[in-house]
Amino acid sequence: MATLSSAASPFCRPEEDPFLLLESTLRSVEEILLRRRGLPLRRTWIEQPYGEEEITLLEEEVIPAIRQCLARVDELDERLLAQQELMQRCELELQRQPLSVQKLQMV
Repeated sequence: MATLSSAASPFCRPEEDPFLLLESTLRSVEEILLRRRGLPLRRTWIEQPYGEEEITLLEEEVIPAIRQCLARVDELDERLLAQQELMQRCELELQRQPLSVQKLQMV
């Protein structure tokens, strides 16, 4: 998923990136569901824990929705990275052009 964004960045700290938080949350929920297989899940504000039905909904609906969201974010990241690389190449080319013109004028 967004592994590139988890590296050190001049743009923001990892804890400021909501999609890294979403990835972390997904991993945590998957791990909790795996470790607590067959056991009810307690919630902090609800007396009744999540039972088999609620856990099944998490596994079949919520987790896939989070994965789909992260996949879409990855698509957006790829598009923006491609645009960024193109802009950098264009800037480099613009910097090279004056040097080429100067060389031609010297000849």
